[in-house]
Amino acid sequence: MSAGPRSRELYSRACQLMPAGVNSPVRAFRSVGGDPLFYASGDGSHFTDADGRRFVDYVGSWGPLILGHAHPDVVEAVTAAVRKGLSYGAPCEHEIELAELMIGAVPHLEMVRFVSSGTEAVMSAIRLARGVTGRDDVVKFTGCYHGHADHLLVAAGSGLATFGTPSSAGVPASFAEHTIVAPLDDEAALEEIFDKRGSSIAAVIIEGIPANSGLLLQRQEYVRRLRELCDDHGALLILDEVITGFRIGAGGAAERYGVVPDLATYGKVIGGGMPVGAYGGRRELMQQLAPLGAVYQAGTLSGNPVAMAAGVATLRRLLAEGGAAYARLEELGSLLQQGIRAAFEDAGFPWSVVRAGSILWMSLQEGEPPRRFEDIRHEAAETYARLHSGLLDRGVYLAPSAYEVAFVSTAHDEKVIGDTVEALAATLGEVSRG
Repeated sequence: MSAGPRSRELYSRACQLMPAGVNSPVRAFRSVGGDPLFYASGDGSHFTDADGRRFVDYVGSWGPLILGHAHPDVVEAVTAAVRKGLSYGAPCEHEIELAELMIGAVPHLEMVRFVSSGTEAVMSAIRLARGVTGRDDVVKFTGCYHGHADHLLVAAGSGLATFGTPSSAGVPASFAEHTIVAPLDDEAALEEIFDKRGSSIAAVIIEGIPANSGLLLQRQEYVRRLRELCDDHGALLILDEVITGFRIGAGGAAERYGVVPDLATYGKVIGGGMPVGAYGGRRELMQQLAPLGAVYQAGTLSGNPVAMAAGVATLRRLLAEGGAAYARLEELGSLLQQGIRAAFEDAGFPWSVVRAGSILWMSLQEGEPPRRFEDIRHEAAETYARLHSGLLDRGVYLAPSAYEVAFVSTAHDEKVIGDTVEALAATLGEVSRG
C-alpha cells in the first residue's frame, strides 16, 4: 500500500521544510520504500492516517505506548496537568510521585534524576560515571544504540574490539577516541579489553536487551560476566533500560538477568507517551550530581509537570493489582509469537520470531536467532520491505525498518492478534510466489 493522497501531500510539504520531511530518519520509509503514512489520531491498538485509513499499530511511538494510544487514565492525568500549567522550570509534586513509583518498583534504584529524553539520560549517566571514577574510557557494544550523543555514535572495527571511529559525519574523531567498541556475546573480547584497558575504563554501557539492531537476546552468563569484570576493575556498569525499563516487567532487564547495575537509564514507558528520560542508581553515586557534587547536569524542561503526570498515570496502571498488566502483556506477546511462528512454518519459511515480553522481532534468516549484530544477514531487509508493504495493504503497521522491533500493548487483544496473523499469512503467500 502506498501512502494515500493526503499523506503524500503532507509529505511533499514536509520535504520542503525538514530534511527528508521528517524529524527522525527511520520515519522517512527509505528502507522499506514508498512515502510515509502521516498519523491523524490514535486510539487503543490502532491509529488512523491522514487519509482516514485505520491500521493496527505495532510501533506504538517506538515503545512508550504500553497501554495503547490515548489511554483514558493517561489522557485524564495529562488534561488535568495542562489546566494547571504547561511548564514550571521548578519542582512539582508529580516528579516526586514518579520517582517514588520507579524507586519502589526497582530494587537497585535509590535515587533518580529526570531529563527529557533517553539520549540525555545516557549522556548524563556516562558523565556521572566519568566524574565518579576519574576515568575517561567507555565500553559499548556493536549493534547497541544509546541515543545520538557524539561519543556514542561509533561503529566497531576489525578484531575482537577496537577504539571507536565516528559513524556519523560531524563527529570529530577526538570525541570518539575514548569509546571502545566490542562485539556482543563474546566473553573473550571483554576479557581482552579489560586486560589491556581496565584501569582507564570508567563504565561499560549495554542495552538491557539490544533492540535497535533486531532483538538480540543475551545469555545470562554473559551479562553476569560483564558485571564481574566491572567489579574486578573498578568500572561502573550502566544498563540502558530506555526500551526495556517497565516494558518487559517492572524490574526490566536487570530483573531478567539477575544483575544489579551501578546506574540505569530510562525513557519510553516512564513518560506514557510524553518526552521523558531518567537515570538513577545508588545514592552515593547520584549524590555526586550538582548541586551536591561536582558533576553538572541541568535541563529547563526536566521534570515537566505534564510529562510527569503522564508517567505517573502509566506506571500506576502497570503496577496495579500486583502487576496484572505485565501478565496480560506476556500472554498477548506469546500469542503473537506463536501465530507468527505458525505462519512462517505453514508458508515453508525457516525463519524465527524472537520475543522478550511484549517486544518482538522477526529474524528473517535460517538458523538460531542472532545474539550479535555481526550475525544478522542484512539481505533479509529486502524481504522485510516486501512484508512491510503487504501488511500495510492489509491494515497492519510494523516499523519501517527490518532492524526495529514490534511492540504489543495492553490495548491489543486476541482478535487483533488473530487478524494480524491472518494478514501475515496472506502476505507470506505473496512473498513465496516471488
